[in-house]
Amino acid sequence: MKLILDACCGSRMFWFDKKNPNAVFCDNRQVLETLGDGRVLRIEPDILCNFKALPFPNKSFYLVVFDPPHLRRAGEKGWQAKKYGVLPQDWQKELRQGFLECFRVLKPNGTLVFKWSEVQIPLSAVLNLAPEKPLFGDRRAGRGGQWVVFMKEEKQV
Repeated sequence: MKLILDACCGSRMFWFDKKNPNAVFCDNRQVLETLGDGRVLRIEPDILCNFKALPFPNKSFYLVVFDPPHLRRAGEKGWQAKKYGVLPQDWQKELRQGFLECFRVLKPNGTLVFKWSEVQIPLSAVLNLAPEKPLFGDRRAGRGGQWVVFMKEEKQV
């Protein structure tokens, strides 16, 4: 079993090593397309699946990366929709389920790194959907990506 899960990898654009041997890359789509400006969009997950129903046992990974779609509106054929995906109308339910699944497959005391862009939805509205409180992150608001780090605390029973 790999150590790291990227639950919605897209084109793996923020990975320094896009073929990191410790990571399993998941996405709900597979795409190979030349965009209007000539760039090639390549989305090639190791496993084709939805982040709301990850095909892994509980407590499988030490680190989970969760970078879901952050757009509610985008042109159907526009490059942003193709590259990042678009959230459904019930985006709160979608993201809540995504957080729950990411935490489910995370080992106790494991780390979840969440990436978000506030282009259309503020980060504060999304963080309220997570089952744990974030530890720290990039608090600068803006159109670029923000990073938030969570730790799945081991519950004492």
